Amino acid sequence: MKVIFLEDVSKVARAGEMKEVADGYGRNFLIPRRLAVLADSSAANVVDAQLKKIARREAQTAAEMKELAKKLEGKTITLKAKTGVNDQLYGSITSADIAEGLSSATGIVIDKKKIELEEHIRQLGNYEIAVRLFKDIAPKIKLAVISDEVKEEKEKKPAKAVKAKKAKTEKVVKAEKSVTDVKPVEAVKAVKEPVEEAGEKPAKAVKAKKAKAEKVVEEVKGTVEETEKAEETKPEEKEGAE
Repeated sequence: MKVIFLEDVSKVARAGEMKEVADGYGRNFLIPRRLAVLADSSAANVVDAQLKKIARREAQTAAEMKELAKKLEGKTITLKAKTGVNDQLYGSITSADIAEGLSSATGIVIDKKKIELEEHIRQLGNYEIAVRLFKDIAPKIKLAVISDEVKEEKEKKPAKAVKAKKAKTEKVVKAEKSVTDVKPVEAVKAVKEPVEEAGEKPAKAVKAKKAKAEKVVEEVKGTVEETEKAEETKPEEKEGAE
C-alpha cells in the first residue's frame, strides 16, 4: 500500500514523503499511530495541513536547539574513573555517563540518545563528542576522562599529618592530666622540702647572729640601768649641798 508520512519515521521516511509500505505495517502501525495516511485524493488536504503544522513546530524547535547549541559548543566536562594498567579503565564511559556529566555541568537535561558515541570509552584521555540536538544541529563538547586515584592520593597525604596532630594533642592532654592529678598536700610537700633543705645550711649562722643580738640587748639594758641610777643620785647630792 502507498502512504504519505505525516511524521519522520527513523530509517523509513521523512514527513511529507510518499512511499510504498507493507499492508500490515501500514494498517497496524503507521496509520493507527497517525504517522501516515493512505495516499489518495481525500487525504491530500489532511496531509497538507499536517505538514504545515509540523513545519511550524520544527522551526520553533530548531530555534530553541540553536540557542542551546551555543551554550554547549566547546563546553568541557571531566569524568573520573578507576584505572588499571596502561591507563585502561575498569569498566567504560557510556553515552549515559556523558549525558549525566553534561547535565550536571550545565544544568540542562540532555537525553543520552543525543550523545553520538561510536563505542564506549575505555581509556583515559581527551575526547571530542558530538551532541545531536536536532537534525543538523550538533554542537561538539570536550570530554576529559581522568583517574580518580589522584584524589585518593591527595586525601592520603594529609591523613598522616592529622594522625600526628591527634597523637600530639593526646600527649598534651595526658601531660596536663598528670599535673592536675597531683594532690595539693604532695605539691606543698614537694615545694616545702627544697626550702627546708636550703634552710639547714645557714642554721648555725642564724643561731650565732641571734646570740650576738641577745648580747647587745643585755649590754644596752645594763647601760640603761646605770643611767637610771645616776639620775636618782643627783637630787640627793643637790640637797646635801644646800
